[in-house]
Amino acid sequence: MARRAVEQELSRERILEAARNLFITKGYRAISMRSIGQHLGYSHGSLYYHFKEKAELFYAIVVDDFAHLSHRLIQAVGMQDLEGLTKLEYLMMDFISFGLNHPHQYEIMFMIRDEELLSYCRNEQGHCFKLFTSLVLKCLNEEQMSGDPESLPRTLFLSLHGFISYYISDRVTFEEIQPIALSHVKVLCRGLD
Repeated sequence: MARRAVEQELSRERILEAARNLFITKGYRAISMRSIGQHLGYSHGSLYYHFKEKAELFYAIVVDDFAHLSHRLIQAVGMQDLEGLTKLEYLMMDFISFGLNHPHQYEIMFMIRDEELLSYCRNEQGHCFKLFTSLVLKCLNEEQMSGDPESLPRTLFLSLHGFISYYISDRVTFEEIQPIALSHVKVLCRGLD
């Protein structure tokens, strides 16, 4: 009975959002299940109904963020109104947009250096890169562009990651540097026609 009452009051989504914000602002090591519970106004014991430990909670955040990015990328390739861009350009612009408009999530997903935490991200990073690769190859095929199918997706991914990494520390939004992002994407695609 008590478990059911806690589940109704304290949702998994609320815990994930609070934990994500705390991990980002204070760092993974500085946050405990107790501090997350206190932040939400609940005892830390109530969190254990949803997550066995802090590491499981962190992994759930990582999976959730990668699922969000994957969904966006799939939608980007399916868009009909591409605002004058090719599908590949639109896909790359959307990837940059995600990174700059969700800097904390992007940092957790792709820029984390802690070995323990990195182990939670590697599998999801791999799935994300496979999806990105398949979407790039689909765009190249549909748009009859050339490019090495083995190395091109990795080159594009790393170039986009470098762009995001450079600007993410300035905490600028995508909208603030959209013309620079578009120029970057156009340069990358110039040799593919």
